[in-house]
Amino acid sequence: MKKTTLVVMAAGIGSRFGGGIKQLEPVGPSGEIIMDYSIHDALEAGFDRIVFIIRKDIEKDFQEIIGARIQKVAETAYVFQEADDLPAGFTNPEGRTKPWGTGQAILCCKDVVKEPFAVINADDYYGKEAFVKVHDYLAQERPTTDKLDFCMAGFKLGNTLSENGGVTRGICSQDEAGRLIGVDETKNIVKTADGAAVQNADGTQTPLAGDRLVSMNMWGFTPEIFDVLESGFAEYLKSLSDPMKGEYLIPTVVDQLIQEKRADVAILPSNDKWFGVTYKEDKPLVVRSFRELIDAGVYKERLFD
Repeated sequence: MKKTTLVVMAAGIGSRFGGGIKQLEPVGPSGEIIMDYSIHDALEAGFDRIVFIIRKDIEKDFQEIIGARIQKVAETAYVFQEADDLPAGFTNPEGRTKPWGTGQAILCCKDVVKEPFAVINADDYYGKEAFVKVHDYLAQERPTTDKLDFCMAGFKLGNTLSENGGVTRGICSQDEAGRLIGVDETKNIVKTADGAAVQNADGTQTPLAGDRLVSMNMWGFTPEIFDVLESGFAEYLKSLSDPMKGEYLIPTVVDQLIQEKRADVAILPSNDKWFGVTYKEDKPLVVRSFRELIDAGVYKERLFD
């Protein structure tokens, strides 16, 4: 089987490590954060290496607080996402400090990742099933085609909602073979008695089926994605109307590849429930959910012992 890498997008972690940074909120009984559980599940599924995408200004603290314990159980590497890391001929707008989104983040891995890889957010809990499915898809030898061959973990919308407010989810459309044919980034989806709905600005709601598959930014790519991202990023910057707010996003890139018939993207459904601290009020439920998983024998009391 091919070697595989897990890429963790963590450049959005606050510049000061301390209270109030949701990616660092302890949710496990021994101080584990959500990222610890994701990395544990990825290694268990068969991923060989962990690559963290961070900012240069948090490197020292990140390695001390997170990286030091992960490198005891896995090979690790770091890449840096910075707002001024742009293609030749482009400069960062004065006053912009925010990096350029998930597309730029993954492009930062070009010189470090040479094997099939999965991408996840640092602050989402995905469950074990998705890691197994994405790993096995990436690790198997597949027939050579003239299209890029990627995959995406698909979660049931009803399993990804917060009890405490609206969320943004990529609503997926698929063909009869289970391939992705489109991703519609939909904002302000709320939980309802019947499942889910979009909360409209005028106070009305547009119902959504709770079993619709959505993207939670868990993708499986091959290294060919880097050339796509490199050329696409330059084109994106040329056409940008608001350089202070623009973001180069993976779902948009993948959607364009599909529409241009340059990529096939398999949707790998997962029945696991997503956890995340979208709102501060979410934390007690997340802590309780991990406690239940530990009591059920899914995880050990001390994760990496």
